[in-house]
Amino acid sequence: MTTVPTDEKAIFERRESAARSYCRSFPVVFEKAQGAVLTGSDGRDYIDFLAGCSSLNYGHNDPDMKAALVDYIAGDGVAHGLDMHTGAKARFLEAFERIILQPRRMDHRVMFMGPTGANAVEAALKLARKVTGRSNVIAFTNGFHGVTLGALAATGNGYHRAGAGLPLSGVTRMPFEGAMGDLDTADLLNRMLAEPSSGIEPPAAVILETVQGEGGLNAASREWVRRIAEIARNHGALLIVDDIQAGCGRTGHFFSFEEMGIEPDIVTMAKSLSGFGLPFAALLVKQEYDVFGPAEHNGTFRGNNHAFVTARVALEKFWADSTLQEVVIRRGAYLKSRLEKIAGQLPGTRLKGRGMMLGIDVGSGELAERICARCFEDGLVIETSGAHDEVVKVLAPLTIDEETFARGLDILERAVSEIAQSTKIAAE
Repeated sequence: MTTVPTDEKAIFERRESAARSYCRSFPVVFEKAQGAVLTGSDGRDYIDFLAGCSSLNYGHNDPDMKAALVDYIAGDGVAHGLDMHTGAKARFLEAFERIILQPRRMDHRVMFMGPTGANAVEAALKLARKVTGRSNVIAFTNGFHGVTLGALAATGNGYHRAGAGLPLSGVTRMPFEGAMGDLDTADLLNRMLAEPSSGIEPPAAVILETVQGEGGLNAASREWVRRIAEIARNHGALLIVDDIQAGCGRTGHFFSFEEMGIEPDIVTMAKSLSGFGLPFAALLVKQEYDVFGPAEHNGTFRGNNHAFVTARVALEKFWADSTLQEVVIRRGAYLKSRLEKIAGQLPGTRLKGRGMMLGIDVGSGELAERICARCFEDGLVIETSGAHDEVVKVLAPLTIDEETFARGLDILERAVSEIAQSTKIAAE
């Protein structure tokens, strides 16, 4: 292993852009990673409850994916092929069709584009506009869909929107479920679209996350999502489900919407789709809406064959049967019970999210930041989310072993307990 110099972080301060973010919370040079554990250059281990912001649902360096990738590279497998046919792509598509689409009776086409979630959203919005001939899109408060300009227009976060440098248009924002207290926000959307004087243009699409990952783990109910899907259909709009963070098993099933009784017209995927943390994004598009012409939406790196290799292994290893799904359901129940106990130490807190996408809303970003910083001191990488960064968010790998999961939650519990006690003493 290469020895890191004593002033190992100096190069980042000297040369890396100020746009860097996560490293500010975790000022360590990481050298190795395995499963749910990151190792710093000083040899110290850190339990990973961030998991690449849900890009590492199967943990770091899964041995089967790693072996397949090493063999592929050693055999001079095609690394970059634009969107030309390759064996790696064929084997991925065959596995995805057989393991994911056919059992769910989904006849969607798979479209590859630039390898980021934001690019998947860009493609989805463009496609919906082309299909319908309309320009307006309905998005929701606290939704996060990326920071390139089209996706950013659909993103609600004011801090990120301010970075655009120009007006963001083409999107009408409506309140997500629960955003207005007891107000029925689905009914409000329906009324606004039905009212010819509401000022809202007929939409090309309605885009939503079933669990708003960056928006604070706001989890939509089955009933609300079904009603939004019906409203979209009744008003001639396509339904886009952004499953970039909530998908690939994070909420229990492969897709976050599977038990909601809906059939999205378009599904955006990225993050854990590659299985290995490699850049990889895709759209699932109902066949009748697959109307882009050749290269009408393209990208030089839409043929990441290394990601095709690891994604295929991920599907065959974790989704050919129900084993992982059952594990996630058990781990999710355990996580919920632990977080309920932890939240009980701080008055006014509440749990948010679904499955293994859960967190504690502690009411303030300052308090959540203190908790996460204290966790890091004790060897746990964990982050915040929400409009005010008020939610301490647990995104452990789905494959985390019970002992490591318990140790990580023990660290979180101690941090909350210490801060709750210090807050109580300060108040007295």
